[in-house]
Amino acid sequence: MGGTKFDLIVIGGGPGGYVAAIRAAQLGMRVGLVEREHLGGICLNWGCIPTKALLRSAEVYDHMKHAADFGLIARDFGFDLPKVVERSRKVAAQLSGGVKHLLKKNKVAVFDGHGALDGKGGVAVAGGPTLTAPHVVIATGARARHLPGLEPDGRFVWSYREALVPDIHPKRLLVIGSGAIGIEFASFFNSLGSEVTVAEVLPRVLPFEDEEISALAHKAFEKKGMTIRVGTRVAELRKGADEVVAVLDAGGETSEIIVDRVIAAVGVVPNVEDIGLEAAGVTLTDRGFIRVDGWLRASTEGIYAIGDVVGPPCLAHKASHEGVICVERIAGASDVHPLDADRIPACTYCRPQVASVGLSEARARERGRAVRVGRFPFLGNGKAIALGEPEGMVKTVFDADTGELLGAHMIGAEVTELIQGYGIAKSLETTEAELMHTVFPHPTLSEMMHESVLDAHGRAIHF
Repeated sequence: MGGTKFDLIVIGGGPGGYVAAIRAAQLGMRVGLVEREHLGGICLNWGCIPTKALLRSAEVYDHMKHAADFGLIARDFGFDLPKVVERSRKVAAQLSGGVKHLLKKNKVAVFDGHGALDGKGGVAVAGGPTLTAPHVVIATGARARHLPGLEPDGRFVWSYREALVPDIHPKRLLVIGSGAIGIEFASFFNSLGSEVTVAEVLPRVLPFEDEEISALAHKAFEKKGMTIRVGTRVAELRKGADEVVAVLDAGGETSEIIVDRVIAAVGVVPNVEDIGLEAAGVTLTDRGFIRVDGWLRASTEGIYAIGDVVGPPCLAHKASHEGVICVERIAGASDVHPLDADRIPACTYCRPQVASVGLSEARARERGRAVRVGRFPFLGNGKAIALGEPEGMVKTVFDADTGELLGAHMIGAEVTELIQGYGIAKSLETTEAELMHTVFPHPTLSEMMHESVLDAHGRAIHF
C-alpha cells in the first residue's frame, strides 16, 4: 500500500497500537503503522504470550510429578529447557505472524523502523519516509525499569528478556520484585526445581492485590518451596566467576545469599525518548508518562497516546481497550465512553493463579464505602477437588447500602479465566441480588463465584 498521507498514524505495533490501527481501518480511515521491532510488541513477543507458554510447560510438569495422586504412573520423566523455550518462541512467532496478517487484511500500511514526531504534524520513519496525518496515536509502550547496581548484564542479572531465553537452568535463583512479572518467573523456575528466593521491598507479595489474597499467595508460594522475603531490599550484588552474592537488607538487618542468577523485575518505565515529544509540545506527568485526558488526547492537538506509555496499570488488555476508545472517539462513533480503571481485570499466571477486578476491601473502605464481603474456599467446591486443586478462595466486595459489586478477588486454579464473569457484572452494573439469582452450572469452578456472593449475605450453601 503506497503513499505517505493517512487519516491516522500509529507509532508502535503492540497490543494497543495494532488494535487501534485495525479498529481505525474498520471505521473507514486510511491508516499507517510504524513499528521498529516486532509486531505484537513486548506483550506478544517478550511478555504475556511467551511467559504463558513457559508456564504451561511448568504446569504440565507439575502435574506429572503428582501423577500418582490421579492413579496414573509416570516414570523417568523430566524436562528439556531448550525445547521448553523453543516452544514458547514458536508460539510468539506464530502470533506475531498473525498480527501481520490481520493488519494486511485490514489494509493497514506497515512501516518498519523507528517512528518519531517531526514537530510539523508528521511522523518521520528512520531510514524511510515522513508520514503525514491529522491524527497520530503514540503506542510506544514501556521497558523494564533498572535500579542502580542491579542493572541486567545479560549474564548474571536478567531482565524479562533474558529470563525468557535462559542460557542455563539456575539451581539457585533470586527474583527481585514480587509483582506479576517477578512472581510468574519465580513460579516457572520453582516448578522446574530451582531454589527460588523472592525479595520484595514492600510489606507483602503481589502488593497491588487485596491483602487477604496476598497473604494466601505468600503461604502458597512458601508451601511450594519458595523463600519469600518481604520488606527486603537488595542492597548489593557481588558477581563472582560463576555465581552472585546478594546482600539483602531487611529494615537495617543484612544477610547474604548465593545464587546462580538474578531476575530483576522492579517495574517498567515508559518509552518516551527519541520520539519527538518535546518538539511537538507534548507534556509528561511527574512520573514521566505521557499526560492524556479521558479520551487519550495528549496536550498537543492531533496527538494521542495509549497503553503503557500513559501509565499504569500496564496491561495489554487495557492498552487494546484504550486504542479502541481513542480511534472511535476520533471517528465520531456513537456510544463511546472513557475507560473506567475499576473495570480493568488484573491476572497473574503463577501457581496458584491470582486474578482481580475493581476495589480491594481496604481500598473500598478508604473511599468511605460501607462494605459487605463474601468469601468461598476452593475446598468447598466439587470441581476443584476433582481437579486436585483444592487450595484457593474467591472474595467479593459489595457496597452494603446499594448492593453494587465493588471488587472481586481470586486465588486458585483457572481464576484468570473466571474473573471475566465479574468483569462483565461490573460493566453491566449488576448488583448482588442479580448475581444471587443467576444460575451457575454444576460442576464448575464458577460455582464459587456464586457462593461467594451468597456468603456476603450469610447464605453460602456448600461451606
